[in-house]
Amino acid sequence: MFRRFLPLPPMTLFAMATLTPLALLGAGVWLGGAWVLPGLLYMAVLTIALDRLIRWTAPDAPEGAEFPAADALLIAIGVAHLIGFPVAVWAIAGESGLSPLARIGLFAGFGLVFGQVSNPAAHELIHRGNRWLYRLGVAVYATMLNAHHASAHRLVHHRHVATPMDPNSAPEGMGFYRFLPRAYLGSFRAGWQAETARRSGGAGGMHPYPAYLLAQAGSLGLGFLIAGWEGLFVWLALAAHATAQLMLSDYVQHYGLARRQLADGRYEPVSARHSWNAPHWFTSGVMLNAPRHSDHHAHPTRPYPALRLPEADAAPWLPWSLPVASAVALFPALWRRRMRHRLLRWTAASTSSGLE
Repeated sequence: MFRRFLPLPPMTLFAMATLTPLALLGAGVWLGGAWVLPGLLYMAVLTIALDRLIRWTAPDAPEGAEFPAADALLIAIGVAHLIGFPVAVWAIAGESGLSPLARIGLFAGFGLVFGQVSNPAAHELIHRGNRWLYRLGVAVYATMLNAHHASAHRLVHHRHVATPMDPNSAPEGMGFYRFLPRAYLGSFRAGWQAETARRSGGAGGMHPYPAYLLAQAGSLGLGFLIAGWEGLFVWLALAAHATAQLMLSDYVQHYGLARRQLADGRYEPVSARHSWNAPHWFTSGVMLNAPRHSDHHAHPTRPYPALRLPEADAAPWLPWSLPVASAVALFPALWRRRMRHRLLRWTAASTSSGLE
């Protein structure tokens, strides 16, 4: 059982958990050799081990609590990402003097940081009301060749989650490798259509997709300038590594959960039971409370330190932390076998309690 106790101020946990791996990997780039290992172990081993060894859950913030440092941390992560991505490409593909083993370690480590820290930070930034914060989030996504997510997530996913109209909601039985192209290409198309419809309906401003594509082309061009074709390939590979982790999170957090279609053809409102959640304290810190996914869908503009964890009888909980669940999802047969009874049990409990 998890205990709702955490002897750290929330922003201290978020800052420590998210900035430490960037500093460790930066030391690996600068010093090379064995210095690469701490950053990789932090992301691949330590975060998961702390969740298992210390069974804490951060308490819910009081209603109306404010966190003035929350946006400052998002800006710090966003800026660090925009600097760190080309530095990582240079270290891995350029004339950095690092050994092949160190380059492989940096690729794995930076890929995990971009996937599990940069992605949640960009997600928070595109939900902020300030246009400069929003643009920073788009820029972070653009480096990972996923700028359209800024449109598709807000205009499609939040509206159509847990229905067949959302390409980022996986129905029961669909494996991740079938879901991945459906989610990436489907969200590109659905986001384009949603932005086009907004402008047909009178929304001002230019269609953002040309800017998305230009920013992504510029990112790949920067990779080429840094280290030629090797730099372009490494940029593309790092972007694919990081974006696949975002797709994994979407896959895991909505797998098999469906909104009931009403008699008039509309779908029931989104509720806490349409997202999988996880209570684990340290990976929640690393991922800026992304595992508290039900509350995010209920309150998309609520800042990440204030997101609440629903009780296990009000919303489904994953049996593992979000990164571990994502790793399990890479093995579709194992994932289906381990999730089938949990999904059936949750559906039965929802039906018997009158939630369906």
